[in-house]
Amino acid sequence: MTTALQSPPRRTTSRLQDASLLNGPMLLLRSIKGFRRSQSWAWLASIPLALLGLGVFTFSARAEVALSDLTGPQAAAFLADNLWLFIATILVIFMNAGFAMVEAGMCRQKNAVNILAKNLFVFALAVTAYWVIGYSLMYGGSVIDGWLYFQGLFVDPDPSGALECAAAGDTGCLVPAVDFLFQSAFAGTAATIVSGLVAERVKFGEFVVFSVVLTAFIYPIAGSWQWNGGWLSELGFIDFAGSSIVHSVGGWAGLVGAMLLGPRIGKFVDGKAQAMPGHNMAIATLGALILWIGWYGFNPGSELAMDQYVAYVAVTTTLAAAGGAIAATVLSTITSGKPDLTMIINGILAGLVSITAGCGNMTFAGSWLAGAVGGLIVVVAVAALDSAGIDDPVGAFSVHGVCGVWGTVVIGLWGVDGMDPGAAGIGLLNGGGISQFLIQALGAAAYGIWTVITCWIAWQIIGGFFGGIRVSEAEETQGLDIGEHGMEAYPDFASS
Repeated sequence: MTTALQSPPRRTTSRLQDASLLNGPMLLLRSIKGFRRSQSWAWLASIPLALLGLGVFTFSARAEVALSDLTGPQAAAFLADNLWLFIATILVIFMNAGFAMVEAGMCRQKNAVNILAKNLFVFALAVTAYWVIGYSLMYGGSVIDGWLYFQGLFVDPDPSGALECAAAGDTGCLVPAVDFLFQSAFAGTAATIVSGLVAERVKFGEFVVFSVVLTAFIYPIAGSWQWNGGWLSELGFIDFAGSSIVHSVGGWAGLVGAMLLGPRIGKFVDGKAQAMPGHNMAIATLGALILWIGWYGFNPGSELAMDQYVAYVAVTTTLAAAGGAIAATVLSTITSGKPDLTMIINGILAGLVSITAGCGNMTFAGSWLAGAVGGLIVVVAVAALDSAGIDDPVGAFSVHGVCGVWGTVVIGLWGVDGMDPGAAGIGLLNGGGISQFLIQALGAAAYGIWTVITCWIAWQIIGGFFGGIRVSEAEETQGLDIGEHGMEAYPDFASS
């Protein structure tokens, strides 16, 4: 994804009708006689209403260029770009249903409500946290050049910059509202990945708090290093749609949580991993297909414009998913004797993650091969985690963490310089030298180190403050649906 449009510099205002979303609430509070510290909480309760009103003032009053001022071609390009990103956003948001169904289907019946509740609620949290501060940390103005950015609290919806951009004849001129919505869907994806790794034994409330921290601070700061022109972008690092920024960050964050939680009761007996089959492979399969469809918002949407390259990215995405499914099915059949449906599902997802960084820098053949290698990797990684004694109920780290790293570094092996026919190779194996490979490896390592350190601190603080992050043994044995939510997913059916 490219850098979001920045808001123009703001002048100090003295009138409420001229105020922005950022300074308007404080101006409103100062104007009210009798405001005292002891009354602050009562007054602060009026902020959401003030923000709504100021949003209307800001949106309508500050746009010096109106849509009607654009020429026919300018208006058509402007509307097409923003409409496409809005559609892509809906596809990415719908991926939450896919994640919920894959995770719930691959886990046990007694924890289905808990898993569905986490996946549904975490997106609401992510959007809120990202609206309040995350978007600003990711796409704001420079505070520490290349490393830290900030533009104030809340999202400024002023569309004037996008309209002026379109009037100048540029493409990809996005209004802040649609850009924020698209970016917030990515933040929610990173948090949702964590849910799969900590499934069936994490406390609901503690997971909720961690999701807020991840989407408000950890993910946005790391994302700015590439997508807001940070130090990795300046080095020439490539991550088109987030193999590292979204998927590996979510994978590493969940891995830390899984290691601190420990394995589920009964997962390892005498050091050997025991099978704990999912309760509904039908909804897991449907979830995988929903995710595959949603990825057409994730990757082609990251072009951030409706142009000739959108379809190209869609094809590289499709071929990688196909390669991942085929390779994972073949390898799992060889190793286990029969084709494993869970490996077909994870092979598809592994292929999709493996192309997410390079979907704009791969040939069609290179995309299929990248996905196929990802499909092989996920089968090996699932077994490796079991051997290491790490319990990953749905294979989330193998898919998003390991294949997220692979999808990042493969660009340095056989990536190309863009999507045009005949683009020069930039990888080690196709004439581009070793420099791009080293840059990609550095970026993947940077995201891993940052996420592991910050998430370990966050999990530890949350656990210390709330008395641990794992449910009791009795609650885990009974199932989190009853212990955490007081309900069952299938109350009319007896557990087997």
